[in-house]
Amino acid sequence: MLVVISPAKKLNWDPVNLTNVTSPVFEKEAFELSQIAKDLNPQELSDLMGISANLAKLNYDRFHTFENKASDKNARPASMAFAGDTYAGLEAKTLDPVSSQYAQDHLRILSGLYGLLRPFDLIQPYRLEMGSKLKTKKGNSLYEYWGDTISAELNKQAIKVNSTTLVNCASNEYFNAVDSKKLNLEVINPVFLENKSGKSKVISFFAKRARGAMARFIVEQRVKEVNGLKDFNLGGYKFQPKDSSNNKMVFLRNHTR
Repeated sequence: MLVVISPAKKLNWDPVNLTNVTSPVFEKEAFELSQIAKDLNPQELSDLMGISANLAKLNYDRFHTFENKASDKNARPASMAFAGDTYAGLEAKTLDPVSSQYAQDHLRILSGLYGLLRPFDLIQPYRLEMGSKLKTKKGNSLYEYWGDTISAELNKQAIKVNSTTLVNCASNEYFNAVDSKKLNLEVINPVFLENKSGKSKVISFFAKRARGAMARFIVEQRVKEVNGLKDFNLGGYKFQPKDSSNNKMVFLRNHTR
């Protein structure tokens, strides 16, 4: 099966081992988008993404130094460059070599700028959220820009690895960039709930980390069938069959404090 996760706003640019890295499939498109964003001033970037003046200036500078090809001087592997909660759950740096290769074939990161990334694709520093209404020749948003491109690439990779299932561990903002009507895969949506004082609900911080942990579980355990996902128990989560349905798998854990 394939699994998709969201990128992160926060980046980690510490030096890493750059052996066996790859180039993004849509590197040309990423450069094209970077050049469109480059024409925006800091205030326009702030308005586009709803970010502070300092973050807008940082990303203004990033777009102005963005190159058409990634290299060991200006880039890092995607799974190690992103540093949000999902990536704390994924812990890509600690995967053994065999699992890392499996992840390269079965794990994908959705991206506003790069469209779709493999874990060891080199990316340059950026921030461009998928929900951004960046105007391009293809429309008035990144959803319109990417169209069915991402779903087509997922279909292509599914054929390569003989997969018929996609586990969606991404946020709605990012998975909405996947054209479900063009996707030739069954989509499974894991939901991670926290039970405290008898009330169960999704808590964003924990859910994001659990999505990363689920992606790691799929990679390390080489999960191929949907039933195999039911064994996910990292962090104390347990599968809840009564609350689940064909395409939704609910996991719950109890908080004693």
